[in-house]
Amino acid sequence: MQPDGISQEVASWPSCTSPGSVSYGRLRSLIAILCPVEWTSRSTDKPTVKRQRPTQKMAEQEPTSEQLVAIAAENEEEDRVNYRPPAQKTLQEIQELDKHDESLRKYKEALLGASPVAADPAAPNVVVTRLTLVCETAPGPLTLDLKGDLESFRKNPFVLKEGVEYRIKISFKVNKEIVSGLKYVQMTYRKGIRIDKTDYMVGSYGPRPDEYDFLTTLEEAPKGMLARGTYNIKSFFTDDDKHDHLSWDWDLNIKKDWTE
Repeated sequence: MQPDGISQEVASWPSCTSPGSVSYGRLRSLIAILCPVEWTSRSTDKPTVKRQRPTQKMAEQEPTSEQLVAIAAENEEEDRVNYRPPAQKTLQEIQELDKHDESLRKYKEALLGASPVAADPAAPNVVVTRLTLVCETAPGPLTLDLKGDLESFRKNPFVLKEGVEYRIKISFKVNKEIVSGLKYVQMTYRKGIRIDKTDYMVGSYGPRPDEYDFLTTLEEAPKGMLARGTYNIKSFFTDDDKHDHLSWDWDLNIKKDWTE
C-alpha cells in the first residue's frame, strides 16, 4: 500500500536524537584541563513529585505505599549520558603544559589565576559550605549551614509552600587542586520509599580563595492533597573520581501555606 501525502511527508523528516555522548565527553574533557568553567545540565530525573489524582476519600490525607511506588516508577528515568572522565592532572602539571606557548600561558593564567592559592595542607580539597533554597516568595531565608552539625537538620525541616517555584544553591570551595566533574545527587524519600533521584552536573573547577555557587534549574514544589507532608532527602556532593566530598540528610515539609 502506498503511503498517503501526510505519511510521505513525515517519513521524509530527519530523525532527531538527544545530544550524543561523544560531544558531551569532548566538552567535559576540555573543561577538566582548563578550568574553572561553570556550567550546568538538566536533571536526569524529573525533580518534583507528580500530582496524583486522589482515589480515596477526601479525609485520607496520606498516600498509600502503592501510590508512592507508582509515583517513583513514573519519575524514574535511566541516565543516558555515556561519559568517561579524563585522567586526573594536578594544577602544577597543567601549568607546566606548553609553558613556552605565550598565548596558551595567558589563557591558562586567565582561567586558573596567576599565582597559586594558599591553602591549609590539612584542609580538604573541596569543602561544601551551604545549601540554600532560593524562593522569592519565602517569608525568610532557607539555608543549611553544612559546616555545622549535620545531624540537626532532621529535627528542623524546611517548610515549603506547595506549588512554589524555587532553586537549590550549593556553595563550596576548591582549595588546592582542580576537581573534575563535580556532581550534586539528591534522593527523595516518602515513608521510607524512594520516589525520586536527581543528578545535577556541577562542572569542573580550579582552586581559588572565594567560594563558588552552583544554582540548579527552576523547580516547582509538589502540590495537591497527596503531595503534602514530610520528605526525607539524602544529598551527596561527589565528582568523576567518586570522592564523597559531603553527604547529609535533611527534611522538607510541603504545606498548603507557609504558616500553616
